[in-house]
Amino acid sequence: MTATAENGTGGQPMQKPAVVSADAWEAARKQLLVKEKAQTRARDALAAERRRMPWMAVEKNYVFEGPDAKVGLFDLFEGRHQLIVYRAFYEPGVFGWPDHACRGCSMVADQVAHVAHLNARDTTLVFASRAPQAEIARLKARMGWSIPWVTITDSFDKDFGVDEWHGTNVFYRDGERIFRTYFINNRGDEQMGGTWNYLDITPLGRQEVWEESPDGYPQTPTYKWWNWHDSYVPDAAPDKKWVEVSDAGEAAFRAESANEKP
Repeated sequence: MTATAENGTGGQPMQKPAVVSADAWEAARKQLLVKEKAQTRARDALAAERRRMPWMAVEKNYVFEGPDAKVGLFDLFEGRHQLIVYRAFYEPGVFGWPDHACRGCSMVADQVAHVAHLNARDTTLVFASRAPQAEIARLKARMGWSIPWVTITDSFDKDFGVDEWHGTNVFYRDGERIFRTYFINNRGDEQMGGTWNYLDITPLGRQEVWEESPDGYPQTPTYKWWNWHDSYVPDAAPDKKWVEVSDAGEAAFRAESANEKP
């Protein structure tokens, strides 16, 4: 039997789930957990398939306005191998201009985790719009955003499917050559913002040993590379104390997971 409650909108009463005992609630949680774990495994398998997608060579020299000077697509990598570019709509004609960017794009920006964690996985995140740099700088200051953000000056948005709608493109730098490796848009990139979601759409993935990746892909022990966002040091060995803590946590997690298997 379900209970009802007013939904506060003046419409029909909200149909609320049944209220049950602690034991019944835990049984329902474990029943749902079976499906949730299946979804997690399916997500990991999809990410593994994504790492095997073919690459498309980028032959055109795209130019952007950066905070200090003009920069090319190659420069946006900042020396790293992976680049994620989100096309944010902030320009004349967009609702909110010039005080705000698109509401949806602004929500995405609000959700972006500290980019130091992506940088530690050889990945750079950049937002790109057609607004002048002066307006972008003003907007970032007002909204509290620190994401690298450049101005599109050519056909980059049209060439990569983001001239009329938002979208996220992923690129890989192999020496001097650049390749497009993935693209996601519409509802697909509404989940973007978290470090793991971003890494899962890159060709190298999270780069941890548990992932199913092609031979030769960089992988390090799970959890060991994690750090405070102000404490990453390039090529540093994992902190010994953190190794002990993470090993203990992983052992406890795996023991609990084994007990929860259906």
